Amino acid sequence: MNVAELLGLPDLDGDLDRVDVALRAAVATEDAFLGEVGVHLIRAGGKRFRPALVLAAGAACGSAGTDEVVQGGVACELMHLGSLYHDDVMDDADTRRGVPSANAKWGNLVAIVAGDFLLGKASEIATDLGGDVSRVLARTLVRMCEGQVLELQTAFSVQRTEDQYLRSIAGKTAALMSAACRIGGLVAGATAEQVAGLTAFGDAFGSTFQVYDDIADLVRTEEQLGKPAGHDLVEGVYTLAVLHALADGEVGPELHDLLGGPIDSAGRDKALGLVRSTDAVAKAIACGRRLADEAAASLEPLPNTPVRQALATLGHRLLGAVE
Repeated sequence: MNVAELLGLPDLDGDLDRVDVALRAAVATEDAFLGEVGVHLIRAGGKRFRPALVLAAGAACGSAGTDEVVQGGVACELMHLGSLYHDDVMDDADTRRGVPSANAKWGNLVAIVAGDFLLGKASEIATDLGGDVSRVLARTLVRMCEGQVLELQTAFSVQRTEDQYLRSIAGKTAALMSAACRIGGLVAGATAEQVAGLTAFGDAFGSTFQVYDDIADLVRTEEQLGKPAGHDLVEGVYTLAVLHALADGEVGPELHDLLGGPIDSAGRDKALGLVRSTDAVAKAIACGRRLADEAAASLEPLPNTPVRQALATLGHRLLGAVE
């Protein structure tokens, strides 16, 4: 997924290059070992979706590519990366972004400390950008933890509800995307109404993005994903389409008996087949499209520019890729 192509914004590639340079500078430290661990996932690349949202939000408010907007993008990406180090420890992951995960390479304790280091660096940059930005990231970290705990509480639960799923992704994923959009508006000097609109957009789009990502895990191939399909099923994270399939009168009982605990690759493949045999994916996409509509409507306070138009259609274009 190329974020610059999705947004269609001129200069976005160049500004994201500036973010990458600033990311490496932000984690530079006198301790060579900590510096190596801290830069590990930065070197591995990534979509840079969150800094792209900061840049787009700033551009939508008339501040395209300023140093403050770039630093806001760096702060959001560092918080995202710090959370990935911690996620990989919880998941006992072996790889991340096509390279060995930090925990696989250096052990869980080092990975946890490195994640904390990146979160600290994000907070340091946010403080330099002002109290409002610092408060946004602090509150965001709380929301991310709340969302993660909600997911852990329903792991392997075939009774998980759609409301529990939506509340979890609102914290786990949407919170940081909302923060990225809010920070872009704040550092651009946007009006209070515009900042509120960007914040609401980020919340709705962030949930749209997670719905899209969860559907992709169910419908795409291992070659397309770069990892086996159905990873969430194996981890016991039953996402929206799976919940709809569990409620299906025909395949629901069989899927119910199959899930609810650890499964092997054969069980995963059978579960994928059952989910795909229903209209569950279509129902999940419909939910995602409702969220995408909410995101687009939230942008009403912003000037009607090509940047706003690109943001307004972003959720629908993502979902189109898994239909």
